[in-house]
Amino acid sequence: MSKPDSFSSLCIIFFKGLAMGAADVVPGVSGGTIAFISGIYERLLAAIAACTPAKVVWLCQGRWRETWTAIDGTFLVVLLAGILTSIASLARVISYLLVAWPQLIWAFFFGLILVSIWLVGKQIGRWNASTVAALIGGAVFAYLITVAVPLQWEATPLMLFLAGSIAICAMILPGISGSFILLLLGLYGAVLGAVKEFDVTLLGIFMLGCVAGLLCFSRLLGWLLSHLRHITLAFLTGLLIGSLNMVWPWKQTLTWRENSKGESVALQQENLWPMQYESILGEPSYWQAGLALMLLAVVLVLALEWLGRQTD
Repeated sequence: MSKPDSFSSLCIIFFKGLAMGAADVVPGVSGGTIAFISGIYERLLAAIAACTPAKVVWLCQGRWRETWTAIDGTFLVVLLAGILTSIASLARVISYLLVAWPQLIWAFFFGLILVSIWLVGKQIGRWNASTVAALIGGAVFAYLITVAVPLQWEATPLMLFLAGSIAICAMILPGISGSFILLLLGLYGAVLGAVKEFDVTLLGIFMLGCVAGLLCFSRLLGWLLSHLRHITLAFLTGLLIGSLNMVWPWKQTLTWRENSKGESVALQQENLWPMQYESILGEPSYWQAGLALMLLAVVLVLALEWLGRQTD
């Protein structure tokens, strides 16, 4: 049995939760990326996979301490507290910045994912035809998701359950955003509206889907990392490479959608070079500041990875 986390370790875990929550707020950025580069990804998968129906039986039998230890309860609670704190405190700030300074915010996230490719890729200890194929497959898969034509699922109980199970799987995969998956399914507005109106029925169905998807997928991903580690890491690296298309800072909007407030927001976009952006849209690209923020993201991610090594 591993020794309990120290207070300083728990503070670092909480900080990593804050970073994951901030990433999950943005459609196109995954909290799973932060978990991976900060060194808690496999621990998170193991803790989630341990939350089986058998643990409910243990609780009914009064085996509280044993259950808490088995599911790594302290780790999960502290991490979740950081995620929820971040979402509650940073959601409005990040949403405002995405409107006021979109190029700069996306530049920061682009740098974050760019350095993440190196951090994940360097863990691939064996390169062969299988790992190369997995890398290419992951990149193509993620890219196709970023350019996919959005669907329009009806907000029925079954569709919400399925959407929850799919979105939560994407949320724990590096490079794929759960909120972006909801956008592609046409249910982002419905789920966001249910949150704002506190529709317990719709949220309950959606959360049940999330729980089902999370428990099943975390076990599968944990098994793959244990038995096919290099191939799985190559696929995850490919996901990050393919997702760069989504977070490129300079874009031209091709189609729009209406959000829950009746406002028009971008749906499909194409990437432009900074100079093209300025000539086509007639707006400043702020490419110098964007480049600086990319570099800042690289520094912060490397610092986060260093913190991850300190808690190993």
